[in-house]
Amino acid sequence: MTKRAKVERRQHPRIEQKLPVNVAANGYGFATETKNISCLGAYCHIDKYIPPFTKVAVKLKLPVMRNASERDSDVECKGVVVRTEDETKGGFNIAIFFNEIRDAQRNKISRYISQFLPQEPRDPSR
Repeated sequence: MTKRAKVERRQHPRIEQKLPVNVAANGYGFATETKNISCLGAYCHIDKYIPPFTKVAVKLKLPVMRNASERDSDVECKGVVVRTEDETKGGFNIAIFFNEIRDAQRNKISRYISQFLPQEPRDPSR
Protein backbone atom coordinates (compact mmCIF):
# COMPACT_ATOMS: atom_id res chain seq x y z
CA MET A 1 0.00 0.00 0.00
CA THR A 2 1.45 3.34 -1.01
CA LYS A 3 1.20 6.40 1.17
CA ARG A 4 -0.70 9.23 -0.47
CA ALA A 5 0.06 12.90 0.00
CA LYS A 6 -2.64 14.70 1.94
CA VAL A 7 -4.74 16.70 -0.47
CA GLU A 8 -6.19 19.96 0.81
CA ARG A 9 -9.84 20.12 -0.25
CA ARG A 10 -10.86 23.37 1.41
CA GLN A 11 -11.92 26.29 -0.74
CA HIS A 12 -9.24 28.32 1.07
CA PRO A 13 -6.35 25.91 1.70
CA ARG A 14 -4.54 25.89 5.03
CA ILE A 15 -0.84 25.09 5.29
CA GLU A 16 1.31 24.26 8.28
CA GLN A 17 3.84 27.07 8.25
CA LYS A 18 5.68 28.96 10.99
CA LEU A 19 5.43 32.67 10.23
CA PRO A 20 6.17 35.59 12.55
CA VAL A 21 2.94 37.15 13.81
CA ASN A 22 2.05 39.86 16.30
CA VAL A 23 -1.34 39.62 17.97
CA ALA A 24 -2.74 42.50 20.04
CA ALA A 25 -5.82 42.21 22.26
CA ASN A 26 -7.15 44.22 25.21
CA GLY A 27 -3.93 46.21 25.63
CA TYR A 28 -1.66 43.16 25.47
CA GLY A 29 0.69 42.34 22.61
CA PHE A 30 2.07 38.92 21.74
CA ALA A 31 4.96 38.19 19.39
CA THR A 32 4.66 34.57 18.30
CA GLU A 33 4.53 32.44 15.17
CA THR A 34 1.75 30.70 13.31
CA LYS A 35 1.35 26.94 13.44
CA ASN A 36 -0.84 27.05 10.35
CA ILE A 37 -2.42 29.67 8.16
CA SER A 38 -5.03 30.20 5.47
CA CYS A 39 -6.31 33.39 3.89
CA LEU A 40 -9.25 33.15 6.33
CA GLY A 41 -7.31 32.78 9.57
CA ALA A 42 -4.35 31.56 11.57
CA TYR A 43 -3.59 29.18 14.44
CA CYS A 44 -0.84 30.13 16.90
CA HIS A 45 0.47 29.75 20.45
CA ILE A 46 0.41 32.52 23.07
CA ASP A 47 1.28 32.69 26.77
CA LYS A 48 -1.84 34.45 28.08
CA TYR A 49 -5.45 33.29 27.92
CA ILE A 50 -7.60 35.15 25.40
CA PRO A 51 -11.25 34.13 25.52
CA PRO A 52 -13.16 33.22 22.38
CA PHE A 53 -14.92 36.12 20.64
CA THR A 54 -12.15 38.57 21.62
CA LYS A 55 -11.30 41.01 18.85
CA VAL A 56 -7.60 41.12 17.94
CA ALA A 57 -5.27 43.05 15.67
CA VAL A 58 -2.97 40.83 13.59
CA LYS A 59 0.29 41.63 11.82
CA LEU A 60 1.87 38.81 9.81
CA LYS A 61 5.24 38.80 8.09
CA LEU A 62 5.21 36.77 4.87
CA PRO A 63 8.62 35.97 3.39
CA VAL A 64 8.64 36.70 -0.32
CA MET A 65 10.17 33.77 -2.18
CA ARG A 66 10.28 35.08 -5.75
CA ASN A 67 13.69 36.74 -5.83
CA ALA A 68 16.29 38.22 -3.53
CA SER A 69 15.49 41.84 -4.41
CA GLU A 70 12.02 41.66 -2.85
CA ARG A 71 11.48 42.14 0.87
CA ASP A 72 9.19 40.40 3.30
CA SER A 73 5.58 41.44 2.94
CA ASP A 74 3.54 42.56 5.93
CA VAL A 75 -0.13 41.73 6.23
CA GLU A 76 -2.24 43.64 8.73
CA CYS A 77 -5.85 42.87 9.56
CA LYS A 78 -8.38 42.49 12.35
CA GLY A 79 -9.64 39.18 13.59
CA VAL A 80 -11.59 37.43 16.27
CA VAL A 81 -10.49 34.49 18.42
CA VAL A 82 -12.80 31.60 17.55
CA ARG A 83 -11.13 28.90 19.67
CA THR A 84 -8.78 28.84 22.67
CA GLU A 85 -7.15 25.58 23.78
CA ASP A 86 -4.95 24.85 26.80
CA GLU A 87 -1.52 23.66 25.70
CA THR A 88 -0.14 20.81 27.83
CA LYS A 89 3.35 22.39 27.73
CA GLY A 90 1.96 25.73 28.97
CA GLY A 91 0.22 28.63 27.33
CA PHE A 92 -2.66 28.50 24.89
CA ASN A 93 -3.29 27.75 21.24
CA ILE A 94 -5.69 30.15 19.59
CA ALA A 95 -7.53 30.06 16.29
CA ILE A 96 -8.08 33.50 14.76
CA PHE A 97 -10.63 34.22 12.04
CA PHE A 98 -9.70 37.24 9.91
CA ASN A 99 -13.00 39.14 9.95
CA GLU A 100 -11.68 42.52 8.76
CA ILE A 101 -9.12 42.11 6.01
CA ARG A 102 -8.72 44.03 2.76
CA ASP A 103 -8.76 42.01 -0.45
CA ALA A 104 -5.16 43.05 -1.23
CA GLN A 105 -4.02 41.68 2.14
CA ARG A 106 -5.96 38.43 1.70
CA ASN A 107 -4.46 38.06 -1.79
CA LYS A 108 -0.93 38.37 -0.35
CA ILE A 109 -1.67 35.42 1.96
CA SER A 110 -3.26 33.44 -0.85
CA ARG A 111 -0.24 33.96 -3.15
CA TYR A 112 2.11 32.94 -0.36
CA ILE A 113 0.13 29.75 0.38
CA SER A 114 -0.11 28.79 -3.29
CA GLN A 115 3.69 28.36 -3.41
CA PHE A 116 3.34 25.32 -1.16
CA LEU A 117 0.36 23.62 -2.77
CA PRO A 118 0.73 20.82 -5.32
CA GLN A 119 0.19 22.09 -8.82
CA GLU A 120 -2.51 20.56 -10.98
CA PRO A 121 -0.99 18.50 -13.81
CA ARG A 122 -1.28 20.27 -17.12
CA ASP A 123 -3.02 18.55 -20.00
CA PRO A 124 -0.47 18.47 -22.85
CA SER A 125 -3.29 18.30 -25.44
CA ARG A 126 -4.40 21.85 -24.56
